[in-house]
Amino acid sequence: MTPRINILTLFPEAIYGMLGSSITGNALKNGIFELNCVQIRDFTQNRQRQVDDYPYGGGMGMLMQADPLYRAWESVAGKGRVHTVLMSAQGHVYTQKDARRLSLCDSLCIVCGHYEGVDRRFIDECVDEEISIGDFVMTGGEIPALAVVDSIVRLLPGTLADESCYTDESHWSGVLEYPHYTRPEEWHGRRVPDVLLSGHRENIRKWRRTQALLATRERRPDMFSALELTEEDLALLAAADEKE
Repeated sequence: MTPRINILTLFPEAIYGMLGSSITGNALKNGIFELNCVQIRDFTQNRQRQVDDYPYGGGMGMLMQADPLYRAWESVAGKGRVHTVLMSAQGHVYTQKDARRLSLCDSLCIVCGHYEGVDRRFIDECVDEEISIGDFVMTGGEIPALAVVDSIVRLLPGTLADESCYTDESHWSGVLEYPHYTRPEEWHGRRVPDVLLSGHRENIRKWRRTQALLATRERRPDMFSALELTEEDLALLAAADEKE
């Protein structure tokens, strides 16, 4: 079954414009996933196509109304159940683990919030989880939704040339990625590490693993502390520390 990603948004043209290009665009053209952007304003019941209103109890800003959102959501959910995500600053922070989990969904609905937020009743009735892409606030959910969809699509079989294109990357196995180099061998006085020019696959593998572990320990101690280090990992780190 081809995965279907539905996005409820006030700016469908922005979604199509971004996801219709590059790697995600090719995946879309090749039928690896289906994309359905739903204009929330199409489901209002007033001439102004209004989707927001003042919050009860007062306060700054406007809230997205429950009913237009519900009607838009219902148009994609139908009689079945679609896993529904609200992009929200109050959600749990998105990780590669979430991307892997969501990439297994046959039907996914991502709701792009706006203004000061969304009527809580819609969230309680229709939303399975709230997701944030970081501890900061944006003016709308479209950019976060794009980030989530991009991270999901690249994990779908057939999107990338080989599975190793993403299994070797940062966060997949709990470590940051090792550094990369390409031609020329020397640039601005900086040389490519000799081991990468050696052609010795085992030495290259060990070097890359060492660099990944060192980068994780230095930049993301929270990730490093959660790692289950193997005996080889400990030996590689000890050898690297001894060289310093």
